[in-house]
Amino acid sequence: MVGVGGEVLVEGLGESADVVIVGGAAVGASVAYFLKSEMGFAGRVIVVERDPTYARSATTLSAASIRQQFSTPENVRLSLFGVDFIRTLKTRFGADADVGFREGGYLILAGTAEGAAVLAANHAVQAAEGADTVLYDAAGLAARFPWLATDDLAAGCFGRSGEGWFDAHMLLSLLRTGARAAGAEFLHGTVAAIERVGARVTAVRLADGRRIACGMLVNAAGPQAGDVAALAGLPLAVEPRKRSVFVFRCRDEVPGLPLLVDPSGVYVRPEGEAFICGVSPPEEEDGRAGDDDFEPDYALFDEVIWPALASRVPAFEAIRFERAWAGHYDYHTLDQNAVVGPHPEVGNLLFANGFSGHGLQHAPGVGRAVAEFIATGGWRTIDLSVFGYERVAAGRPLIEQAVI
Repeated sequence: MVGVGGEVLVEGLGESADVVIVGGAAVGASVAYFLKSEMGFAGRVIVVERDPTYARSATTLSAASIRQQFSTPENVRLSLFGVDFIRTLKTRFGADADVGFREGGYLILAGTAEGAAVLAANHAVQAAEGADTVLYDAAGLAARFPWLATDDLAAGCFGRSGEGWFDAHMLLSLLRTGARAAGAEFLHGTVAAIERVGARVTAVRLADGRRIACGMLVNAAGPQAGDVAALAGLPLAVEPRKRSVFVFRCRDEVPGLPLLVDPSGVYVRPEGEAFICGVSPPEEEDGRAGDDDFEPDYALFDEVIWPALASRVPAFEAIRFERAWAGHYDYHTLDQNAVVGPHPEVGNLLFANGFSGHGLQHAPGVGRAVAEFIATGGWRTIDLSVFGYERVAAGRPLIEQAVI
């Protein structure tokens, strides 16, 4: 039976699957795709998604960008895998596969000597991993980006290749279509309970009463990941945090504008003939978002974003605001870094959570890694053990210095 959005509905009680994936957006769909299509997993895979329209998904409401500019080596590796995946879509999905990748780069700026030192340390990590990023001092920035105000800058790091932005809806569609074609089943439902017997998850129950026994459970529930973990009696400090995205047009051209990240935290990038921008709310105002709170914070644009943009790019003094939207980050309060891999005691429950804004770009790499772990019992293409739940249990942060 086919439900909303083409999802396959599994009817009746007593259903069972070898793998149940909670969350069918980019990360969950990627796990299913790699497991069934590229790993050749013979077992039954069911993906449970509460909103098959994906209208409020973190994937589809994101700024849909990819970068190598991280401080954690494994994050750089995930991004390098992600950009290779995007570049080879036609090989995997056919000649028409395209997500409109615009390889415009990231430019992350520092306004102090301390900030410049962080950029330099991050750049060393990126270079060691083979990322194509380059450091500039203020004079180098002025020469390379003549539209940029550099008087108060200490340094900048620019991704010359492998960084940019793309169509999130198209990438998600390709992953879901590929997973379904390989035999994965997408089910419209909300997981309301998780059954455990000792150290094993045995089944999930949906809000409508359906029960699905499972051999393995993958938590890919995005901003709701902490709530899903709690259903299994496990703590996971991942919660939804609201992020607003604003669209404007500019009278003057800004040739070659990359995704620019100001020292204030404000970011901006081209979007067709317009621009999109945003900034994280002040820490004291950045709490858990309500499930239905998708109202943009327009005050951020007026009071923080526009002044910062006008100061950094003089052409942006004359802009016309057009519209805005808001989405939810899957924010990991411990360290804003991912939690990936099995629970140390409940070994058939795997996490793929807490990316804090970089889940979409890391979805292909995480999907591949988790699929390999399910199929082979270990990490293969990318070792993600550094993101294991053990650090969560110990309260030991793995700090990512480059969170936007």
